[in-house]
Amino acid sequence: MNPFEYRRAEEADAALEAISGAGSAKFLAGGTNLIDLMKNGVEQPARVVDINHLPLGNIEETAGGGLRLGALARNTDTANHPLVRRKYPLLSQAILSGASPQLRNMATNGGNLLQRTRCPYFMDTGFPQCNKRNPGSGCGALEGFHRTHAILGTSEACIATHPSDMCVALAALEAKVRVRGPRGERIIPFSDFHRLPGSTPQIDTNLQPNELILSIDLPASPYAAHSHYLKIRDRASYDFALVSVAAALDLDGRTIRSARIALGGVAHKPWRANEAESALAGRNPATAVFEAAASEALANARPYRDNAFKVEMTKRAIVRALSIAGGLEWAA
Repeated sequence: MNPFEYRRAEEADAALEAISGAGSAKFLAGGTNLIDLMKNGVEQPARVVDINHLPLGNIEETAGGGLRLGALARNTDTANHPLVRRKYPLLSQAILSGASPQLRNMATNGGNLLQRTRCPYFMDTGFPQCNKRNPGSGCGALEGFHRTHAILGTSEACIATHPSDMCVALAALEAKVRVRGPRGERIIPFSDFHRLPGSTPQIDTNLQPNELILSIDLPASPYAAHSHYLKIRDRASYDFALVSVAAALDLDGRTIRSARIALGGVAHKPWRANEAESALAGRNPATAVFEAAASEALANARPYRDNAFKVEMTKRAIVRALSIAGGLEWAA
């Protein structure tokens, strides 16, 4: 066991002071990911700062008709909150499709955003090659077993996927992340929060090491009536996504005013399918229209030896999710 210092913070300022005073400190909330990483020797923080007593657990409406999700609200409470279920059913579906009830009872909203990949080459320190864990060592998955790995936005340094379901829905809903650091508060658009691997796959997000997530802010949304989260996984009871789709349509009669599509299980970050969204605007919901949009979404896919099946699987998942969101009879 690696020794570490434990501190408990009661206020945000105290938490920020504690995290800034150690070279390798980590915040502890639900601990559903951090504790595993510490047990496996992947994370070895010198200090753990318990933030569970900070007043960041509320879920409340905002002045513009949106919703503010406290960073320390538990995933279960968020998914089952009446306002989330009524105004953002896509988010509720996504959260409830992830993990197990026991884990959702512990996991926090802020922690969900910061969970790390479950790539086996990252999670097991017995594999020497992992640029995310040991920068410059190489990517063991490139020539190893990569059936579950990314097909979009990859680099020669890393082909890991982001594991969250919640984050896929938040990407589609264009959330914003409110954070606080030594220089005060700032807002990070969700599209800019997570990073693609590039040459620095060890850096998962644009959150600075001495910053704390305060809340996730959702704008008012026209998509509640026509949205669906579809998750494809090897094991239905409890598993990470091979492919997932958060699909939402704003309909004017039978015309698509706008669409939002985000993909999970296929990239290093929740992947917005912007080209597919553009292809749907002004069209009527129809299988052929959805198939064309799905092809746009995967036009730049780069599959590897073991995961080429993900390209067609993702296309079909997009069509199915859009069909359900759009109310096509065959998908009911």
